[in-house]
Amino acid sequence: IRTLTWWRKWAKRDWAIAAVGFTIILFALTLLFDSRNPDLNSTDDLVPLTFLHRAKATGAFCLDGSLPAYHFQKGFGSGSNSWVLHIEGGGWCNSIESCNYRKRTALGSSNYMDQLVQFSGILSRHPSQNPDFYNWNKVKIRYCDGASLAGHPESEFKNGTKLFFRGQLIWEAFTDELLSLGLSNAKQALLSGCSAGGLATLIHCDDFRDHLPKDATVKCLADAGFFLDEPDILGQRTMRAFYHDVVQLQGTAKSLHKNCVGRMEPSKCFFPQEIVKNVRTPLFIVNPAYDFWQIQHILVPDASDPHGYWSRCRLNIQNCNSSQIETLQG
Repeated sequence: IRTLTWWRKWAKRDWAIAAVGFTIILFALTLLFDSRNPDLNSTDDLVPLTFLHRAKATGAFCLDGSLPAYHFQKGFGSGSNSWVLHIEGGGWCNSIESCNYRKRTALGSSNYMDQLVQFSGILSRHPSQNPDFYNWNKVKIRYCDGASLAGHPESEFKNGTKLFFRGQLIWEAFTDELLSLGLSNAKQALLSGCSAGGLATLIHCDDFRDHLPKDATVKCLADAGFFLDEPDILGQRTMRAFYHDVVQLQGTAKSLHKNCVGRMEPSKCFFPQEIVKNVRTPLFIVNPAYDFWQIQHILVPDASDPHGYWSRCRLNIQNCNSSQIETLQG
């Protein structure tokens, strides 16, 4: 009986030790498997910043005069000759004051840009997250001009403001750089962008297509970049006035379609509803039905709601009453 009791006590201890040991071994194997499986190892998603050194020769500078920059991850396997470019968003600056503020941020100067960024979504290298483009050549174009890559130096002020309006030159410098990296041999290419980057995608879609081989499949994708030329709740054309200031300040009319600027005020041609009428390249438009940025800046800008009637609704659609919902639907 004593022998049997001793065996049972040690058997429980042995099982406990075995269970702990098995757990440790399983954990170690999991770590080993993760390190070998690129679909699970997120550290490889950090892509370094590359400065556009060739831009110096053409004067393609960010707002503060620093070099533009991008992040590049080389494609592999079946995606070696396929490219996806994504233009970063971040609004616009429509005055000397707002551009001066912007040039002290990553949206106006490469001096403030993160040296490493994580590629995710359409830029992800994981087949489970990005089955169509995971092994393509992937480029994230950093946005540092404040006019959707459409400004021109002729509009720069020479009175000591030290602001560079070089968006168009930046776009051209990016195009030349990427063509030299292999984009010139692309079989498939997708130009995409989000928000102000989506607007830049619309503006430069056909130019992008024209630089690629005639037999290449080329398309464009504007994500949350279809900004509306609509009056706010007071009937004011707040967004149209804002775009007018951007176009006047940075001289973007030269980057817009000649047919459009020849028949209407150039700032109206900065709106997607006019741009898309002239785009020849296959184009995808992605936009939320209720775009919170447009609700807050186009439909209900701060000045249009002095009594705060819309204050809760404009921040969260769940807080809108039936009358406000009806206005949003309209």
